[in-house]
This record gives sequence, structure tokens and C-alpha cells, in this order.
Amino acid sequence: MSLFQYNPAQPGQARPGLHLLFWGKEACVPGHAVGPGIRDVYKVHFIHQGKGTVRIGDSVSELGPGQAFLIYPQVVTYYEADRDNPWTYSWIGFDGSEVQRLLERTRLRPEQPVFPMDLQVMPSLVERMTESLGYEGTLDLRLSILLQHFWAALIDEFPASPDNRRTDFKKQDGYIHQGLEFLHAHYSEQISISQLASYMGLDRKYLSVIFKEAVGLPPQQYLLHYRMERASKLLRSSSYSVSEVAGSVGYRDALLFSRMFKKVVGLSPKQYREQVQEEDINP
Repeated sequence: MSLFQYNPAQPGQARPGLHLLFWGKEACVPGHAVGPGIRDVYKVHFIHQGKGTVRIGDSVSELGPGQAFLIYPQVVTYYEADRDNPWTYSWIGFDGSEVQRLLERTRLRPEQPVFPMDLQVMPSLVERMTESLGYEGTLDLRLSILLQHFWAALIDEFPASPDNRRTDFKKQDGYIHQGLEFLHAHYSEQISISQLASYMGLDRKYLSVIFKEAVGLPPQQYLLHYRMERASKLLRSSSYSVSEVAGSVGYRDALLFSRMFKKVVGLSPKQYREQVQEEDINP
């Protein structure tokens, strides 16, 4: 038996808070394997019967009925059905700007993606989602309710403890300081946010979420503004050419630097320098 369905209802905004993308169920043949590979969205598998092996990052687990695992975006994942007693599992795929906040209300983490999920809601969830396809006028509402129901049950069943939340906040604070130190030390180099996430050992999306919460900007925007702040200082206090200033803040292309500077500051580098000089002459 195999079932796979995409959600035909489009979200009402470009980046919804929480949106169901697809769902399915499969009785796997012995040794059926998926991966290793990465996904762009979150995906939960729930095991109904049988068993199999999951490898997510460096973590390897043997799972059976009543257990589940969460695939995080951009994390290499491999899973394989047992050759003697292959599993039957169902899955749902979802994404949205609120997913990370919801996950923080559970004990799930990228390094702890496997969890017990002996819930009333999960065994029949995909069937109820499929039944909703018959209600075209209210499909979006029905699927949204089912997905919300799933999250409420998950948070009730696997909540983050107060101690875990305090530990997570301390970890996040350490991550932010580490990230800022890295950006401040390497802003003049050809660095990327992917390199920053790899250096810190974090998922890029997770890093972006906690960085924006702490600093007010995602890492890429913070790096841009920090570079332009340093460039402004050089333009005010030195006679370096625009190309030299661009190279000093990590831009090989002076034209690209000029466009980004104007985007952030509102003036081209040349106009900015002229304005500063005029203010010095006529304060």
C-alpha cells in the first residue's frame, strides 16, 4: 500500500506561519531506503508497524511502532526499512515561519530528532487529510485544523521542560556571541552565512531564526550593515579610493559595493564622502 498527496490549497501569503505541503503512507518492501539526502522542508515520519533504521547527521537509531523522527531542512538524512520486518510509516511535510518557535516548545532538536509519538492523532492523520480533499471550498481550513491538532498533541506529549528552555536560552546566547565574533573578525573576507553556520555546527535556518530574535536582523543583513558601517568610517576618515574601501570590507566588485552601500546608507560612496567633507567645511 502506498499513498502520497500534495496539498492543492495555496497559502494566503508568501511565507505562511505554518503550512502543510504533503502527506502520505507506505508499507515498505524489505530494505527500502531513502537517501542519504537533504530536504528543504520539515518532514515527520510515524511508524505504525515493523522496524527500520534512521541516520540523521551523526545519529543512528533503530525504530519501531509508536516512534517517529523529524527530518530537518538541510540536514543529511538516510532511512531504511528492516529486511526481515520492514516498517509501515506515514508522514507529513510542512514549513512556515512559526515552525522553529513551535519546535522550541518541544524537546525536539536537530541533534535529537527521534522521539516517541504514541498519540491518538497520528495513526489516522493522513487518512483524515485525504478525506479533506473532498471539501474543496473548505480544504484549506480543514487541513490547517488537522496540522494544528498535530502540533498541539506533539507539544502536549513531548514538551520542553523549564530547565531545558533555560539551557536552550543559554546555548542560544552563546551561539549569538560566537556568531558576532566570527562576523566581526572576518567581515573583510569572502565569507558566507553557510560558512558561518558550518563553523558553528548549526542548521542555517535555525541560526537565522535565533540571530534575528537576538540582534533584530538575520545574519546576512547584519553582515551587510556591519560592512557598510565599517565602510562609512573609512570614507569619513581616510582618502582611500572607493575600490580600496570595497576591498577592505569584503567586496571584490566595487560596483556591487557601491550599489549595496547606497541601498543601506541612501547615498553612493562618492556622494557620502562629499557630504561628509561639506559638513566638515560648513558645520
